[in-house]
Amino acid sequence: MTERAIVVGASSGIGAALARELADEGYEVGLVARRLDRLETLGEQLSTKSYVAKIDVTETEPAMERLGKLIDAMGGVDLVVLNAGVGLANEALDWEPERQTIDVNVRGFAAMANVAVHHFEERGAGHLVGVSSVAAAFGNGAVPAYSASKAFVSNYLDGLRYRAGRLDADIAVTDVRPGYVDTEMATNEGRFWEVSADVAARGILRAIRKKQRHAYVPRRWRAVALLLDAMPDVVFRRMFD
Repeated sequence: MTERAIVVGASSGIGAALARELADEGYEVGLVARRLDRLETLGEQLSTKSYVAKIDVTETEPAMERLGKLIDAMGGVDLVVLNAGVGLANEALDWEPERQTIDVNVRGFAAMANVAVHHFEERGAGHLVGVSSVAAAFGNGAVPAYSASKAFVSNYLDGLRYRAGRLDADIAVTDVRPGYVDTEMATNEGRFWEVSADVAARGILRAIRKKQRHAYVPRRWRAVALLLDAMPDVVFRRMFD
């Protein structure tokens, strides 16, 4: 039986690369983002059947309705990957970048996750994947809303996983925490352990196959995360103050 997946935030970067990987794995893929032209071009390149939906996750109620319609058009889905996100440098702490980050990474993410989980509960099974970040482990004065929003993503995914366990539902929830990835969102070149979007997508696909609860991409970032967890606040102040 053909499996079906939706990638939210599929127009470029990790999302587009993951859509290609999933198609090569045999999934029919629903492509979701704001840039319809890019989705249509990507859909034509995939090796399996594709579906396209223009959705702006910041318009939460219409976005939830459109995602539900896409799920229905696909005849139900087995996997939903929530990859839409922004990361805006904001050392001046202007409100507009903070608002945009919260609208996409928090409100938009939670709205899409809500639709996906309700679908899986009605269907009796499914796999939700959320793309968080290693940045979820610490605050950062240069991008305060970004780090905080990714902490929300990781904790929200934990909550949904515990909900599935309480309901004894066959729903897997995977929290993916990439390190530096070379995408359009990246503003600096040559960052520490930076990988391409294709490499990141292959790492996410491995986590999907194994239905991991938490996955770091690349995997060596797990050691960094453990070090950050053990690091005293005084060290963070020296690094980021």
